[in-house]
Amino acid sequence: MDYAATTPVDPKVLEEMKPYFSKRFGNASSLHSMGQEAKKAMEYSRSKAADLINAELREIIFTSGGTEANNFALKGVAYANRDKGNHIITSAIEHHAILDPLKWLEKNGFDVTILPVDKYGLVRPEQVADAITPKTTLVSIMAANNEIGTIEPIKEIGEICKDHDVYFHTDAVQAVGKIPIDVERMNIDLLSMSAHKIYGPKGVGYLYVRNGVKIDPLLHGGGQEFGLRSTTENVAGIVGFGKAIELRKREMYKEAERLKVLNDRMIKDILKIESSYLNGHPIKRLYNNANFHFDFIEGESLILRLDAKGIEASTGSACSSTSLEPSHVLLAIGLRHEQAHGSLRLTIGKWTKRSDVNYVTKVLPEVVEKLREISPFKKSW
Repeated sequence: MDYAATTPVDPKVLEEMKPYFSKRFGNASSLHSMGQEAKKAMEYSRSKAADLINAELREIIFTSGGTEANNFALKGVAYANRDKGNHIITSAIEHHAILDPLKWLEKNGFDVTILPVDKYGLVRPEQVADAITPKTTLVSIMAANNEIGTIEPIKEIGEICKDHDVYFHTDAVQAVGKIPIDVERMNIDLLSMSAHKIYGPKGVGYLYVRNGVKIDPLLHGGGQEFGLRSTTENVAGIVGFGKAIELRKREMYKEAERLKVLNDRMIKDILKIESSYLNGHPIKRLYNNANFHFDFIEGESLILRLDAKGIEASTGSACSSTSLEPSHVLLAIGLRHEQAHGSLRLTIGKWTKRSDVNYVTKVLPEVVEKLREISPFKKSW
């Protein structure tokens, strides 16, 4: 029940990768036949990545994952466009892989505007338009939130950025492969993606960079990835990523229908628990995400009790779930600290069965009830 944190590698993906660890281990920059074989396989994966989001081949820059792609987009565009301005716009519910690089940029002379969201986690496009100044070079708004699943109006935001001649970046790590993304139709200039969210391997992702975007590389060295990302390419990982993308394109719509039925049923049953609430938008949300908060209990205890029952879930985002601080996303949508601490994220995926959902909806009410019996919060509220 934690597919948003990571997914298992699809067996078909693993089989595709295996030869590139041993038999076809060539360096894609080498001129000999083994190197060129690796290069060909890598470019085939690039073509799949480009096709999924309606991009061109040279616009896909492979990275080590979503975090690097986000850092590359933010820092690369910020420094390459300093002659135009030093202002960047984002939202209060972005992943830390966006917010932390922006804090770093602030320390280095850049100005950042963080837009609020409504109670559902939505950024209003008119807020973006109002925040743009003559010094704005980049707007970065995620396609779908990793914690509460809310899908943002990125097409409308993209149009605003295009009208104002401002680059638009979206962290689409949770969205690509789940919902249709078309960089041309949505006016997206830069997009971050990660393989391990779509049944591919960890340690590989990409940044889509529209042709003509001014961006400086983060890494300098051998000049790989069209001179924008130097390092010997992770060929096996990229091949696996390509296969995962191929499978997502083939399976996405059918899988969406199946998981939406399971997710809607799970949400309906869990909301029968007294003093339970759904976080995020009730309709404009990822079909595999269900995020709740429960009055009078504490999220870490809930996760541990569920884990003891064989249910793996999260409270807040997995990247920061060891922190005792409440989720910045839940605070941004208006929850009090104690409510945010009582949150639970359940995310389902390719191998989730109806029996899994039935088990969760049977066990969860019992666990919540037992935690409330010993809760110090109930008396203080």
